[in-house]
Amino acid sequence: MINEIKSDATDRMKKSVEALGTNFNKIRTGRAHPSILDNVFVSYYGSNTQLSQVANITVQDARTLAISAWEKNLIPEIEKAIMKSDLGLNPATSGDLIRVPMPMLTEETRKGYIKRARAEAESARVSVRNIRRDALAEVKSLLKEKEIGEDDERRAGDEIQKLTNEYVALVDKALASKEQDLMEI
Repeated sequence: MINEIKSDATDRMKKSVEALGTNFNKIRTGRAHPSILDNVFVSYYGSNTQLSQVANITVQDARTLAISAWEKNLIPEIEKAIMKSDLGLNPATSGDLIRVPMPMLTEETRKGYIKRARAEAESARVSVRNIRRDALAEVKSLLKEKEIGEDDERRAGDEIQKLTNEYVALVDKALASKEQDLMEI
């Protein structure tokens, strides 16, 4: 019973850390990376479709993404979608290829991105703590129903706290890595 609670908490905490990684990918650094465009949607035959589903996105060099649309009539739509996104990118089209140069980050934008990264990390920490709270509540309900003893409850609480500390440390490590990426020139 307790092992099920711990494994459920572990799975949920892993998902929180993975979600943090996804959110960090949305925050652009000075380097070009295709995941920056993950949240760009293109109007494709009347429905909003993710850019990666209608075009091939590659890294041309350290500061430029190259997008080749699968259908030529989508090129203007892709350009509009990138310009409308809040990424601050200006695509340039040459024939069938759309080039998206990554502008240099100013110190002010770097600090803004770091602030955003810290907010994302804090929400991930809160999520992990909420999972801990839920797991501890389940353990307490088992104690209340007399399915486990007080020693088992205390031991389970300690193990859940260790798990929480482990995942909070992973969040902190991911944040430190992202801050380092953002501060690189």
